[in-house]
Amino acid sequence: MKIVFPLVGHPYQVLHSLPIAAAIAKRHPSASVHVAGMSQQHLEFAQRLVERHASGASLHYDLLHVPKWLHWRWLLRTRNSRYAPGKSLMLLLDRAYFRSFDALVTAERTSLVLRRWGGFKQPMIYTTHGAGDREISVTEELAEFDFLLLAGNKHEQRLLERHLIKPGRYETGVYAKLDWMQLDGSATSRLFPNDRKTVLYAPHFERDETSWFAVGHQVLEYFATSSRFNLIFAPHVRLFDPPVPAKYRDFRQFLGVPHLHIDLGSERCVDMTYTRAADLYLGDVSSQVVEFLALPRPCVFFNVHRREWQKNPSYRFWRNGLVIDSADDLERHLVDAFESHGGFLEEQRQYVSDTFGAYPVPPAMASRGADAIVSFLRKGGDEQAGDI
Repeated sequence: MKIVFPLVGHPYQVLHSLPIAAAIAKRHPSASVHVAGMSQQHLEFAQRLVERHASGASLHYDLLHVPKWLHWRWLLRTRNSRYAPGKSLMLLLDRAYFRSFDALVTAERTSLVLRRWGGFKQPMIYTTHGAGDREISVTEELAEFDFLLLAGNKHEQRLLERHLIKPGRYETGVYAKLDWMQLDGSATSRLFPNDRKTVLYAPHFERDETSWFAVGHQVLEYFATSSRFNLIFAPHVRLFDPPVPAKYRDFRQFLGVPHLHIDLGSERCVDMTYTRAADLYLGDVSSQVVEFLALPRPCVFFNVHRREWQKNPSYRFWRNGLVIDSADDLERHLVDAFESHGGFLEEQRQYVSDTFGAYPVPPAMASRGADAIVSFLRKGGDEQAGDI
């Protein structure tokens, strides 16, 4: 059994599939598990993670072929970005490589181009790369996969209601990233040498959803002069992609403030360093809040686009904290969030349970996903490919 895990998306997606690759390699040694990267940076990132969290996992690391003309085109377009564009083209250029495998497991949907245009007939398995509530989490594209790994019944029910999955073609209780990112209830090493409460501001990147363009600078200006709170500003990594030095110059007035930490896209933005180090989550629609709430804490959400959210399942996560429509009087809202957190605690615990299958978050989710994939393939997943 040969299984390939293509790493062709942003690095934040890697942690949603790589733990499963390592678990298959350890639990099912007869399987040949390959990790295929579009760039050397993808592969180096993956290798560091495996060495740190799954030492001994026997994985093959393959660098996909990039023609020289395309390589130079990418260099001109990305200007030192860690993310390679042209994913669909890259996948199609390497379609012969992918067709040599018995199955493909991915955390992103772009790989479906292999099914549509690349002659890939083998099973395609989707791990998802987040457990949020936005409409994109129930897109019709998911029906094109042969098997899905879902975090919990919240996502399962929405997909069943839309007839995008069917029994026997998915497994719940799988959010592999949390297996590698420790959730033992203890904080990571503190980022600030003081006793202030620390707020994480993590705006999304999509212009019609993010709070950044409406209130972002106002938020930073408030915290820069605050004598009460620390701030970690770590937006979704796609908001300032690539996070080149020139983009930090736009924040030069804040870079020397000792109780502000600004990170526009390092690996710490995706490995839960900041979600574990913060005492309060301030944001809008990023699914990072789901990972933050694995250890329930206060939340404040910006509804700057004035959504009618109360009965909308795509905004269910906003029930876990205060919802505000501007950054005016921000300090009062933050203080209120800390003081009123007890009133949200039960909602947050239920949300975690619905999202991940249990509260506290269950262990060994990567192993569960690995076993589900191998079981599906051994039952003849290749005979079922494409008929969902």
